[in-house]
Amino acid sequence: KSFKMVASKKTKKAMESINSRLALVMKSGKFTIGYRSTLKSIRQGKSQLIIIANNTPALRKSEIEYYCMLAKVGVHHYSGSNIDLGTACGKYFRVAVFVSRTW
Repeated sequence: KSFKMVASKKTKKAMESINSRLALVMKSGKFTIGYRSTLKSIRQGKSQLIIIANNTPALRKSEIEYYCMLAKVGVHHYSGSNIDLGTACGKYFRVAVFVSRTW
């Protein structure tokens, strides 16, 4: 039982860390939200890190991962849903894909 608690604490701490970094990126204004603008950003070579919500459709997720592999861009799978990612971004709507131009 104690092992599960440690693991959950670790994931919670990592989640908080990512959320605080997301807040910084949002303040800087160097980000893009959305699937189509994400693909544009990857093609133009303007993205450094892509964050994908865990309930993004598989085909969409794999397409973004493929583009990132070709462009040598980092991908992070956000452990929360698109609603959680939207909240972490400080938006009142769902966000499936988030692109950071500075990380």
